[in-house]
Amino acid sequence: MTVKGKALVTGGAGFIGSYIVDELLARGYDVRVFDNLEPQVHGALRENGGRPEYLSRDVELVIGDVRDTDAVTRALEGVDILFHQAALVGVPQSMYDIRRYTDINALGGATVLDAAMNTRGVRDRLRKMVVASSMSIYGEGAYQCPDHGVVAPKLRPLTQLQQHRWAMECPRPGCGKVVTATPTTEEKTLQPLSIYAIGKRDHEEMFLSVGRAYAIPTVALRYWQVYGQRQALSNPYTGVGAIFCSRILAGNAPPVYEDGGQLRDFVHAKDIARANVLALESTTATDHAINIGTGNPISIADVAWTLIKEMGADRDGMTPNVLNEFRPGDTRDCFPDISLARELLGYQPQITFAQGATELVGWVREQRGLAVDRFEVAQKELRERGLATAP
Repeated sequence: MTVKGKALVTGGAGFIGSYIVDELLARGYDVRVFDNLEPQVHGALRENGGRPEYLSRDVELVIGDVRDTDAVTRALEGVDILFHQAALVGVPQSMYDIRRYTDINALGGATVLDAAMNTRGVRDRLRKMVVASSMSIYGEGAYQCPDHGVVAPKLRPLTQLQQHRWAMECPRPGCGKVVTATPTTEEKTLQPLSIYAIGKRDHEEMFLSVGRAYAIPTVALRYWQVYGQRQALSNPYTGVGAIFCSRILAGNAPPVYEDGGQLRDFVHAKDIARANVLALESTTATDHAINIGTGNPISIADVAWTLIKEMGADRDGMTPNVLNEFRPGDTRDCFPDISLARELLGYQPQITFAQGATELVGWVREQRGLAVDRFEVAQKELRERGLATAP
């Protein structure tokens, strides 16, 4: 097979990045991974000099920190395609580990760009950059008011949440009617509500602006809730699917904030990987930020129920643990319009949540010794910091 190009994937040993690596290899690209093997995700792997079992042996793994200009510069040698996926994950944790998240995410992205644009030969050789953004930069999604049409409410007031009035209400003065969630398009005004979201917005805007300035075709992909195998099952700030599975495996009901009616879009990591390579090969997506999801919203309570049933815990009487608590800064509903991804990338999600849940649960059962339920520890920490309400 003719090699199509040499790609550097920062964060390529992680959950999403490793699937992008697999897709690139399958499409005939040479791949180098740059990753720091973050202990919260990879445990003692870095300390022991190992590498994730799922990471292909056809990939060159370079251990390094995205804040280290020299290390990044060395990793960029010979590269003509850049996928920037490296980032600390976890919205709640970002709200108290503020400097570290900003340092690694925002300044790390800036370091990668700085190294690429100021290294002899690299800037002229780069022919495409694809950067991971996030649905979190939208804040609340789009809504429809029966009287005022499309509206974009900001965060629900604390007094409303304290009264357990979970539904979004029209923000127009004197209205206050309950509004209906509608698909969020890329044109919606951004409203990042966490340090993590601000860092993701920074990633997107930095890469697109630098790409424009240096005439390097660049695409930002706004991921929705990504799930699948390879998630860190013992990280209490990882994705909802992994947290729920770890709880169920430990015999504990999955925790659901508010009333469980929050709407999200869960997209499989393999679909995210396909979207990344489509963005690489697209000739029409340059300079765009594009939603990547399934277009099929599902409530958090239904996610919990699906995983409980897939793991057979419903036979023991397990039900979702609806907390009727809230976390300040949480959004109610946000799910994507993926028309632009279909138009510019030819993207079509291939894995339904039902299919993906079956695969995820089968994998989780194989990880029984590695899945540690740390939700209560994380919850206690958030309450002590005022980032989650007490029951």
